[in-house]
Amino acid sequence: MANPIAKSLLSVLIALFLISSTLAISDVPFIVAHKKASLKRLKSGAERVSVSVNIYNQGSSTAYDVSLTDDSWPKDVFDVVNGNVSKSWERLDAGGILSHTYELEAKVQGMFYGAPAVISFRIPTKAALQVAYSTPILPLDILAEKPAENKVELRLLAKYGSQISVISIVVLFVYLLTSPSKSGATKGSKKRR
Repeated sequence: MANPIAKSLLSVLIALFLISSTLAISDVPFIVAHKKASLKRLKSGAERVSVSVNIYNQGSSTAYDVSLTDDSWPKDVFDVVNGNVSKSWERLDAGGILSHTYELEAKVQGMFYGAPAVISFRIPTKAALQVAYSTPILPLDILAEKPAENKVELRLLAKYGSQISVISIVVLFVYLLTSPSKSGATKGSKKRR
């Protein structure tokens, strides 16, 4: 009974090994994309969103007709201030990287959850257009009312924090040496009797 199960298990393992070895040998691009957004408050009270998308080809061949489209920014919430939300390149070589940045200005206050950017590319061995997605961004709290930071206190703490901690440790040590201990005081009173 165990013999037919062992034979079928062995044949499945051999089939998986052959399939994985043919996939490892195949000459295709493997696209990985990372999308990152950061907020920047302007003095006028407006807020800008800086977006960068890095596209990596971790495969073993070149990807052709690479295009990036990031339509996750609604036009009623954001205005494009610098750059474009889409970009095209002729090719992305194996082991290569492409970068694209743009800047948006927020018009509406609230939380924003962005979708991944879409990257499409062609492989010479396949007629169909290939698609990859970037990582999604973390939620952005657009035009949020943030408590005012006292930058002077933070700067003083960063500049003099280590000196203050050393001085306080020395003062505590001197206090412990000079203060009479309660156990020593009780021993001294017993000896006097």
